[in-house]
Amino acid sequence: MPRYKPSDCHALMLPVVLSEQIVPGSFAFALNYLVDHELDLSALDARFKNDAVGASAYDPRVMLKIVLLAYSQGLISGRSIANACARNVQFIAIIGDSQPSHAHIAKFVVSLSDQIKPLFAQVLMTCDAQGLIGREMFAIDGVKLPSNASKERSGTHQELSHRAERLDKAADKILALHQAQDKAGAQEALEAKRQARIDALRQEAARTRAFVSQSPKRLNNKSQELKSNITDPDSAKMATNKGVIQGYAAQAAVDSAHQVIIAADVVGSGSEQAMLTPMIEQAKPWSDSDTLVTADAGYHSDANVQQLHDNNTPALIADGQMRKRDERFDGRDKHKAKPDPLSEKKASGEPPEIKFFRPKDFSFNDEDNTATCPAGQVLSRKGRVHVSASGHPYQTYIAQASDCAACPLSGQCLKRRRSKEGGKDSTQDERGRQVARFFPRPVDLCHPSERMRQAIDSPRGRQLYSQRIGTVEPVFANLRHNKRMNRLNLRGQAKVRTQWSLYCMVHNIEKLQRTGFGQTGVQ
Repeated sequence: MPRYKPSDCHALMLPVVLSEQIVPGSFAFALNYLVDHELDLSALDARFKNDAVGASAYDPRVMLKIVLLAYSQGLISGRSIANACARNVQFIAIIGDSQPSHAHIAKFVVSLSDQIKPLFAQVLMTCDAQGLIGREMFAIDGVKLPSNASKERSGTHQELSHRAERLDKAADKILALHQAQDKAGAQEALEAKRQARIDALRQEAARTRAFVSQSPKRLNNKSQELKSNITDPDSAKMATNKGVIQGYAAQAAVDSAHQVIIAADVVGSGSEQAMLTPMIEQAKPWSDSDTLVTADAGYHSDANVQQLHDNNTPALIADGQMRKRDERFDGRDKHKAKPDPLSEKKASGEPPEIKFFRPKDFSFNDEDNTATCPAGQVLSRKGRVHVSASGHPYQTYIAQASDCAACPLSGQCLKRRRSKEGGKDSTQDERGRQVARFFPRPVDLCHPSERMRQAIDSPRGRQLYSQRIGTVEPVFANLRHNKRMNRLNLRGQAKVRTQWSLYCMVHNIEKLQRTGFGQTGVQ
C-alpha cells in the first residue's frame, strides 16, 4: 500500500509580510494610498479630545479604510466587518493590529453624517485630477432600496390608530380564549408563551398610539397626508417591479465619460420630481456651462422644466409621452396584449375574463361630430368641449339607453351593479354608454415644456438621450449586484444618506484603481 506525506491544515504557521498583501493595482492599494496621501481627515481628528486624558481611540483613517474595503467586498453588517478584521489577511494588512468591534464600526459609520459630503468631494477632486470627469453629460437617476423598517408598521394616522385597536382586540381575544378554556372556574396563570404574546401586542399598540400622538402628519405638496412608518419615519412605501417595499429612493448623478458618481443623495419618497434641482445643485461644482443634464420621466414636471429654462441649464428630461411619440415604438402595443404567464395564469376550465370596450374601440366621425360603437350604434355629442386638469380638451359622446338595452354586446360595454331591490343586476342609472374623446393639447411653442419635447424628439436629442441609460444603469448594477448593496441596514435619512454616499465613494475609488492610481509614475 503506498505511503504519503501527512497533510495537516490546522496547525500551520506561515511567515506573512503584511505589506506584500496590498498588491499594486488592487482596490486595497488604491484605497490605502488615497486615505494616506490624498484625503484631509483633520475634521475627524478634531472630534477627539483625549490628548492628555481619556482612553486611546481608533484612528479614523483606519476605520475609514475598514468600512470602504468591506463595502467593496459586499460586507455591510458590523459583525461581518469585525469578523473580517480578525480573520481576513487583506483587512489585517491594511489596518495592522487594530481590531475594532462591530459596535465601534457601526458607531463610526453613523458619526460620518456631518463629514460625508466633504469626504465625497475630496474623492471627486482626486478623480478630476486623474481626468475621470468629462463634464459633457450628467445622467441623473434613482434606485429604490428597502430599508431597515417594517412595512406592516406603515400607514396614515387614521390607519395606525385602527391598527392599535386591532392589536388590543387580538390581545383580548387570546385572554378570552384562555378564560373560556378554564373549565374549573379558577383563574389559572397564563402560560409563559401566551402571556409574552399578550404583552408584546399591548406594547406594540401603546407604541403605535404614542407615535400617532407625538408625530405630525406627513403631507405632500398638495396637502394630502402621506403614510408614516413607526420604525423609520423618514422612509416610505414604494412600488417596484418586485412588489411594494418600505425604503428610500437612492439618487445618483453620473458623468458619462467614465461613469464617476458626482452627486449622491437619498429621499424617503417614491416621487423623484423634487430631487432634480438638488441633484443638479450638488453636481454644479463639477459641471461646465454647456454640460448636458439628462433624466427620465420620473423627474419631469412643468415646474422643473421651467426652472431649468430660467437657470439656462442644458437638459433633456423625458416626459411620460415620449415613447408614444417615437415611431420606433409603434408596434409595442401588440406585446402588451399578450398575457403574463406568471401573474395572469388561470386554472384549467376557468372561463375567460370578459374584455370591456374602451374608448380606443370606438370610431369617431369628424364630419357630423359623432361616434360609432363596436356594435355599429351611433353616439351623439353631449355638451361642449371641456378641458381636463392636464390641459387636454375632450368631448363626451352618449348612446341612447334603448339602443344599449337591446345590444347583444352590452355585457362588454356596460358594467352592471347589484340593485338594492331584489338583488338583481341593473345598469347604472339606466343610461346608455358614454365615451370621451381626447384631443391633442394646444401647442405653445414658447412654453419650456413644449420646447423640451421638441428637443428630445429631434434626431440629435434622441441620440443624446439614448446615452443616459448606458451611463447610469451600469453604476446601479455594480453597487447592487457586485457590491451586494440590495438593502439598507440603517434607519433615518441622515444615516442612510451616509451609507449610500460611502458606497458611491467605493464605486469612484474603483475608477481610480483602474487608472493605476497610487503606483509609481502614475499618480
